[in-house]
Amino acid sequence: MANLSTILLMIIGIMFILQMVSDEVNYLFIFIPTLALSEPWRFVSSIFLHGSIMHLFFNAYALFLFGSILERKVTRKEYLIIFFGAGLLGSLLYYATMFTPFAAMCSDGLGGSWPCPAWGASGAVFGILGAVAVLLPNMRIFVWFIPMSMRQAAVFWFVLEFFGTFNPDSGIASAAHLGGLFFGLGYAWYLKNKAQEFCQDPWTYQ
Repeated sequence: MANLSTILLMIIGIMFILQMVSDEVNYLFIFIPTLALSEPWRFVSSIFLHGSIMHLFFNAYALFLFGSILERKVTRKEYLIIFFGAGLLGSLLYYATMFTPFAAMCSDGLGGSWPCPAWGASGAVFGILGAVAVLLPNMRIFVWFIPMSMRQAAVFWFVLEFFGTFNPDSGIASAAHLGGLFFGLGYAWYLKNKAQEFCQDPWTYQ
């Protein structure tokens, strides 16, 4: 049976091809804050859309690398909860920023501006990163060629995205990244404590 990371990557790849074939895919599934409540599927469907090859590549690479690691530590159900829960919380937190002075605004070409649409698997991927940071805190990785543990990387990502949230001109939905990271950290912490509560091998989630 194919692992979940591969299946999700296949769905994301198919959706990107459909995006290139028809703009209707974007119009129907992208996260548009002004339509979010009347068309709530956009909170989740936007996870599978991407704006460019590079956008797709970085999210797909992170999902392939860290998703495969996480799948060896949790059940398939737990993995899907982390992926979709993080993606959903990311969309919700991005939506919440639309009511602050730090909202990302886009011109409508007619002299007006509206909350910017958003898309991408980044929120879900940050959830996976957060979960790995809790379950494998001492695993060493390179962030921009700088070696650090997953625990240190999680702190670095939090600081980076926190300040990014206050920069509406960045073109990056940092609030969505934070939402995903929070979910991944929180749910993995719950799993780790549940394992210890039921007297499982404490190394299972180390």
